[in-house]
Amino acid sequence: MDLEAVCGPSVPFFKMQGCGNDFVCVDNRVLAYDPEAMPEIVMAVCRKAFGVGADGMIFLDHAPEGSGLAYKWHFFNADGSRAEMCGNGSRCAARLAWMLGIAPARHIFGTDAGPIEAEVDEESNLVTVQLTEPKDLRLDMTVEIEQQEFPLHFVNTGVPHTVVVVEHLEAVDVWKLGRAIRFHEAFKPAGTNVNFIAPDGAGRLSLRTYERGVEDETYACGTGAVASAVIARELGLAGEETVITTTGGEELGVILRDGKAYLRGAAELVFTGSFFPQSLGIES
Repeated sequence: MDLEAVCGPSVPFFKMQGCGNDFVCVDNRVLAYDPEAMPEIVMAVCRKAFGVGADGMIFLDHAPEGSGLAYKWHFFNADGSRAEMCGNGSRCAARLAWMLGIAPARHIFGTDAGPIEAEVDEESNLVTVQLTEPKDLRLDMTVEIEQQEFPLHFVNTGVPHTVVVVEHLEAVDVWKLGRAIRFHEAFKPAGTNVNFIAPDGAGRLSLRTYERGVEDETYACGTGAVASAVIARELGLAGEETVITTTGGEELGVILRDGKAYLRGAAELVFTGSFFPQSLGIES
């Protein structure tokens, strides 16, 4: 049977995951989707059960001529909101671009947060990215939630992040407390991602993250891992190099040196496929 005759034209995609953070990726150099149309596509494709299902969607696109960039991306959270940056997504984008021959192992690509330097290990699944310089550091903040005060810290690592230090990470209601902090008036209008960390000693942290845009706990968050490492260093809980264990049980390495932040971890191509916009209710 000719599937396209029944379901309409199909769109090829690549499913990537970085430490459990999963993304649907497409080569927009070929597809040429208008950025204005992307949110509708993202919400349909990333919807679990009814679509492919993912934490976000990445469109790899041509870089502006003369920019020195190998390519640029359009990155969206599952709810269709455009995000300036995503640490795990950037590693997935870099490895996919290398595998597709879009870029060499070491390259720079464009994001809404600025240019990102990436290095793909050609012998393994590891990718290292230099994220944008952490900014807007605010320590020892307090917010009130249900008449209870919660101490926390804030830093922007390409996107806004709060960090809460806890003793028993497994006991935290990440969805309830994370959601309350994410939408708290102290962080309006943009809101914030929320990270709960527990120091494990010897430069190690365990991390659970409520992600803005996904609106739930995710298995990992790259920019959240960097934010957690920045705050941990400022509080004397970690040094320049930190190993972070995510909810998915994977490890991310963060190096903070000379004002620069580096994130290293695995990025895997899980499968390829095609989706049918017509079946997803996406207008052509």
